[in-house]
Amino acid sequence: MLPFSYTSSKPFEDYTLEEILEGQVFLVDKPLEWTSFQVVNKLKTTIRRKFKIKKFKIGHAGTLDPLASGLLIICTGKQTKSIPQYQDGIKEYTGTITLGATTPSFDLETEIDETFPTDHLTEAEILKAKEQFIGEFLQTPPVFSAVKIEGQRAYKAARKGAEITLRRRLVTVHEFETDCSELPKVHFRIVCEKGTYIRSIASDLGKALDNGSHLSALRRTRIGEFSVGEEK
Repeated sequence: MLPFSYTSSKPFEDYTLEEILEGQVFLVDKPLEWTSFQVVNKLKTTIRRKFKIKKFKIGHAGTLDPLASGLLIICTGKQTKSIPQYQDGIKEYTGTITLGATTPSFDLETEIDETFPTDHLTEAEILKAKEQFIGEFLQTPPVFSAVKIEGQRAYKAARKGAEITLRRRLVTVHEFETDCSELPKVHFRIVCEKGTYIRSIASDLGKALDNGSHLSALRRTRIGEFSVGEEK
């Protein structure tokens, strides 16, 4: 048994080697604290042991941060050719932005480095501020991200304490719904295009309120036509 839940056309144990090589799509519900690489590697190791093979194609369609849960599409065999198509699909996320505190990584991977009072913040102010993050806008990726700088992943340089400047890029958010019933926590649902960093939206929302904020929970619920936990 795999140590995470997934959806496929039938139980994993019932697949033949020919079916794996021909190509399968597994919709994995990635657990918290697992990296996307670890999930792929676990499935790869399981397939190798089951069929006693060394090489075959396998990969995922879009990284999820370790502190995020939810949909990770994993393809095997000939289905790996469809990975770019899946990566381009519209994404849906749910989660929580916590106002009043910032972190260098924009989430809880790093410790809080500054705090702010939040008692004065109102739902009306938050609803107004979030409007600038709907539609097309320029966004700066987090320094703790997989964006490459001179051939190196930004997060590797950031973890060494290097000064990093990332270029802003155009992103598109189709929907940004918020629930402010538990301030300073803001629960949200975001539907966006490829390349959008939810952590950056979380951080920028605080700046738009002349405050601070960070992403405290994140779950990817949809990629294109696929939803987490759906029947295939």
